[in-house]
Amino acid sequence: MIRVVIADDHPVVRAGLRALLEHEDDLTVVGEAATPDDAFALVQSVNPSVVLMDLQFGERESGADVTRRIRALDAAPYVLVLTNYDTDGDILGAVEAGASGYLLKDAPPHELIAAVRAAAAGESALAPVIAGRLLDRMRAPQVSLSKREIEVLERVAAGMSNAAIAGEMFVSQTTVKSHLVHIFSKLNVSSRTAAVSKARELGVLR
Repeated sequence: MIRVVIADDHPVVRAGLRALLEHEDDLTVVGEAATPDDAFALVQSVNPSVVLMDLQFGERESGADVTRRIRALDAAPYVLVLTNYDTDGDILGAVEAGASGYLLKDAPPHELIAAVRAAAAGESALAPVIAGRLLDRMRAPQVSLSKREIEVLERVAAGMSNAAIAGEMFVSQTTVKSHLVHIFSKLNVSSRTAAVSKARELGVLR
């Protein structure tokens, strides 16, 4: 019997997943959690085979963060991410945290059930569209921003002006502008907003 824990902050989602999974003879839901901390505690008390994990829990710790904590446990269960978020940064963050699979919440029921069984068997369970995205990213030229360029871009993402960035980083505005020129060139964009958006899409910024 495959023992499943559902971690999602929406009660309706948890109820729907429970009904779907418990319709299968070889699957049983042994617990539900609405927060990352609850999920971590529950995993340690009920010893599931698989955790179905959402990525976003409001202002709390992310699903990727708690996935990393869960996978560090002795005899850790497999974690299958089930979410609405499909940016490259989200996907890579989850996989790097130790998730065995990544599905979107609009996946067909049979795909979800197959993914739970695959994860329980220790196999990778990536939705076809997600697998394609990861392959595309692996084939694409990697964007490499310097540590200083990332620091500038993080401040741009926070809404800071060039003058404010220069003051905080103890450099001149000319230096900030120079960093931005290099960032725009590397990301192939022409505006601050586009640079932040592209960096998040590529996983350079979280």
